[in-house]
Amino acid sequence: MLIQKPCLDNKDLLNQYLRYNNYPGCELSAANNILWSDFYDTGFIIIEEQLVFCKLDKSGDIEKMSFPVGNGDKKKAFDAIVQYFKDCKRPFEMYLVQDKMFELIQEWYPDVYEIKYNRDEADYIYQWDTLAYLKGKKLHGKRNHINRFLENYPDYEYENIGDSNYKECLELAKAWWENNKSSEENNPYELKALEIALSNMHVLGLEGALIRVQGKVVAFTVGEPLTEDTYVVHFEKAYADIQGAYAMINREFVRRNLKKYSFINREEDLGIPGLRHAKTSYQPIKLLEKGTVTEKIKNDFTS
Repeated sequence: MLIQKPCLDNKDLLNQYLRYNNYPGCELSAANNILWSDFYDTGFIIIEEQLVFCKLDKSGDIEKMSFPVGNGDKKKAFDAIVQYFKDCKRPFEMYLVQDKMFELIQEWYPDVYEIKYNRDEADYIYQWDTLAYLKGKKLHGKRNHINRFLENYPDYEYENIGDSNYKECLELAKAWWENNKSSEENNPYELKALEIALSNMHVLGLEGALIRVQGKVVAFTVGEPLTEDTYVVHFEKAYADIQGAYAMINREFVRRNLKKYSFINREEDLGIPGLRHAKTSYQPIKLLEKGTVTEKIKNDFTS
């Protein structure tokens, strides 16, 4: 079985299958897998004409697989995955499984498999109008932050990210990393992922926007379409000392660029308290849980 690493060269192959994806999990994008493959040690295989992502062990062998995505027979692909683990004499393990995926597994094989959800991996899903208008008492604080920003910086500029300005976003990202070295939210690899993303936005199918204050980029965001009705935001950075910069780029990007989408996926919080508080404070309509599926009764792999 050929295991490939997601990269710029096989982006089109990934999208050949992902174009049929209807699941709103943030991992089901070519760009996300290309940007984070080295960090998470992931690869992919094509099995029964379906795309399956894989978590690899230190020797490069498959440790666990994702639910199949594509236009083929998902049950047939699932069965082939189960058989692969049996042939390798390894326990079956499927990761990043969403509730709708597990419903299919239960339909195919009632009471054979079980799922254990991981709260830290749950994606935050928001309605478009919630982020665009920030109505209601619970979002009063967000509106106040934006009002302070508009009072202090009435002449701000909003631009889409392109070849002429992406390097300024990268400079902001580097400055953010330097200023947050001790923060739980600071993953050093994210800077590498951002550099690849910003340098290859068109190739990866990404888009983004930035905000300038007195000519300086103070906030930016990057994302991509995930499904027909859901958009995923992969990155968002701003200077903490510019009050309201985060709230402003969040709202304006949704208002100006994402009108055609009903839902916005702002990814998981990874169990980081600061991220959990921030993402929860925007009042998600749903936490999209993802879990690990295993067999209820373990097979004997020694025979």
